[in-house]
Amino acid sequence: MIRIGFLDYYLDEWHADHYPAMIRELSGGEEEVACAWAEKDAPEGLCSREWSEKYGVPLAGSLADLVEKSDCLMILSPDNPEQHEKLSELPLRSGKRTFIDKTFAPSRAAAERIFAMAKRGNTPMYSCSALRFSDEFRGIDRKGIDYIDSRGPGSFQTYLIHQVEPILALMGGRVRRLLYSGTKTTPGLLLEFEDGRRATVSMFGWDCPFGFTIGYGEKTAAVDRCTNYFENFLSHIIRFFQTGEGAVPAEETIEIMSVLERAADAAKNPGIWIRL
Repeated sequence: MIRIGFLDYYLDEWHADHYPAMIRELSGGEEEVACAWAEKDAPEGLCSREWSEKYGVPLAGSLADLVEKSDCLMILSPDNPEQHEKLSELPLRSGKRTFIDKTFAPSRAAAERIFAMAKRGNTPMYSCSALRFSDEFRGIDRKGIDYIDSRGPGSFQTYLIHQVEPILALMGGRVRRLLYSGTKTTPGLLLEFEDGRRATVSMFGWDCPFGFTIGYGEKTAAVDRCTNYFENFLSHIIRFFQTGEGAVPAEETIEIMSVLERAADAAKNPGIWIRL
């Protein structure tokens, strides 16, 4: 039995609420969330003690206690990535396999510092968006992609990663510059890669499903809806905790964080190209 420790900024949020049961089921009972710790109580909803009682996950007495009691670690705080660097300091000195939830870091510099901590601590670690593991991407030919047009739901700050990460995972390479192409109510982004390939991101509100149209020049591929990404994503983490293999490369995650950081700058200057 692999004992997973949950580390969060506050525990009463969707990921902390749903991951324990999903991990138990998907691992066939071979892995479980054995304890949890949060820096503070949720600003709304359940306090940490109430969350522990509701979901049956014991609370650790301290962050050090959590690390000591766990075989592997998940650092959550999905809506507060600015907390990840501080929350990671002790776990990344432990040598224990660690997953850090999306969005990984608020800037490229912060992402580089977190990976440097993991390297110094000899701690296997990675981060990713669940969307990259959607069933529909498994059969996509990644050679020769010239253009991707993506759409999806959510707020620009929190959900942009779920379109940017699949785009960079499918297309590869480096983004040279980007431009905010949306409005105040409908965010949009244009990415240009170093070799001239392009991709667009559009965010049409909470009722819009994720979808991607992929252009190869003379042909296209369409992903009209993304499915089973949470199940596939958690199965990936389960394997990582068992074997240490399968992590998303650090260089790719750092590039994604760089795009997100500059996208925030572009949103303040619509219609103007921002270089990475």
